[in-house]
Amino acid sequence: MTALINLLDLDPAQLVAYCGELGEKPFRAKQLQRWIHQFGARSFEEMTDLAKSLREKLTTRAIIGAPAVISDHTSADGTRKWLVDVGQGNAVETVFIPEENRGTLCISTQAGCAVNCRFCSTGKQGFNRNLSVAEIIGQLWMAEFELRKTKGVVAGPKGERQITNVVMMGMGEPLLNFAPTVTALRLMLDDNAYGLSRRRVTLSTSGVVPMIDKLSQECPVALAVSLHASNDELRDSLIPLNKKYPLSELMAACKRYLEFAPRDFITFEYCMLDGVNDSDLHAKELIQLVKNVPCKFNLIPFNPFPESGLKRSGNLRIKAFSQVLLDAGIVTTIRKTRGDDIDAACGQLAGEVQDRTRVQLRMQKMDEYKSRFGENFGKIVEIVQ
Repeated sequence: MTALINLLDLDPAQLVAYCGELGEKPFRAKQLQRWIHQFGARSFEEMTDLAKSLREKLTTRAIIGAPAVISDHTSADGTRKWLVDVGQGNAVETVFIPEENRGTLCISTQAGCAVNCRFCSTGKQGFNRNLSVAEIIGQLWMAEFELRKTKGVVAGPKGERQITNVVMMGMGEPLLNFAPTVTALRLMLDDNAYGLSRRRVTLSTSGVVPMIDKLSQECPVALAVSLHASNDELRDSLIPLNKKYPLSELMAACKRYLEFAPRDFITFEYCMLDGVNDSDLHAKELIQLVKNVPCKFNLIPFNPFPESGLKRSGNLRIKAFSQVLLDAGIVTTIRKTRGDDIDAACGQLAGEVQDRTRVQLRMQKMDEYKSRFGENFGKIVEIVQ
């Protein structure tokens, strides 16, 4: 039996090719994309302007399959976090951050992470696997239409979008899952899907230099670089990847990327760690490091977790550090911590995701058994124990 094709796995060109295999004209691909990504269709029967014969073909050959939601929590500040099942006991987290003039979705690209940055709880769970295109774009698909339901918004292609910006800053290193990530980016940008501007889609990387160059040629979007240190010795201790791609190579790659980028600057993310990277000397080293790279800095108050052995810099220290950069003419912002009451803040994602996923799956199994065996369930449990 032929495996069903998940249409969420296909970028615009691939969907045209698939329609060709079905004997359909290219415009059918655009119709399909609009139904899936703009209207949130979950079945082919909903696609009323498609010929019945095509709907019947698709029903037997394809699916629209996004990852299932395990849990859904909303913070006191409105931040919303979904725990999403990606199979085999793995889960990832997707976070929506509402603001007055925009709604930003933070997407994951891997289950776990191999980079193992010292200040990031996700890296402590290790690397499990890369996500597929459907699992990456499926987070955007799921979140957009869940948010529309919550807001009571009627589905449609114009004027109702809840998510205006996407940042690939969730679990994983996007550039170490390059092909699925780029396919998902193309869907985000396509006018028949989400129609996002390249300026409103940001990919965050810890500094995989060859893949930064490749991204600039295949699908340049706004780039954020997890810098977090002002010299190689310090960065080696915080981000092991720096030993392979040191700061001189990273800065050169950033400068090359700007020739193709939709924005005329690179965003450098800098996690503020008490007594580690937050002195005025570190700030002055940064000024020298980025002097030839147009950039802005986003200072991130560290979100502590026990395994890190690190502490958050004090607010006065962060402000003083920021002022040194500002005095040098570098645009610098301090990220407002959002969603930390539901562990949705930067660096907190999925510290215990695998354990929580397994518990959730066990609970689902128990519910199934209760439903199946009814009043005999308690006796069965006693026998097993």
